[in-house]
Amino acid sequence: MVSEHSDATGGDPTALALKILVAGGFGVGKTTLVGAVSEIRPLRTEELLSEVGQSVDDTDGVDQKVTTTVAMDFGRITIRAGLSLYLFGTPGQDRFWFLWDELSQGALGAVVLADTRRLEDCFPAVDYFEHRHIPFVVAVNCFAGARSYDTQEVERALDLDHGTPVVLCDARDRDSGKEVLIRLVEYAGRMHTARLLDSVG
Repeated sequence: MVSEHSDATGGDPTALALKILVAGGFGVGKTTLVGAVSEIRPLRTEELLSEVGQSVDDTDGVDQKVTTTVAMDFGRITIRAGLSLYLFGTPGQDRFWFLWDELSQGALGAVVLADTRRLEDCFPAVDYFEHRHIPFVVAVNCFAGARSYDTQEVERALDLDHGTPVVLCDARDRDSGKEVLIRLVEYAGRMHTARLLDSVG
């Protein structure tokens, strides 16, 4: 996704604006991450959890959560001069997964947020991006009070393809979130270059 809009790129026609997804299970911190790193006021589509939704959504481990994203979160961050990222946070519940195909169109890559207290909740997102060959990194959101795991333990637990980056982060912290995004852009760039070379080889 390349944009020439002056609000995102400062009017530089050679500047890039790349589309990034922020995905993962329910209550893992997607809205928090987009809000923490965005340099514009983030767009949020959160609604209060209802009694009807409680019978459908698994809220084990996130009992304090009172809202949920029903469409997407949107934010923007400038990584460096000439490179901006448009961030699209996906809804976490299964019933909103029909939106993922639309949101993933034209994406450079994705951040899959993981919570070690509910690690199995990020399996669907990992499968989704692996099957569609969309580069992604797994970012372990280090919640207070949760048991800590190193990146190799998470990689084994998720049975990730060799080379898929796993990073530790704090979704509330802008610098931490920015480091995750930089890691993704670097990894996705290498993956796209490798595929291009394979296609011409």
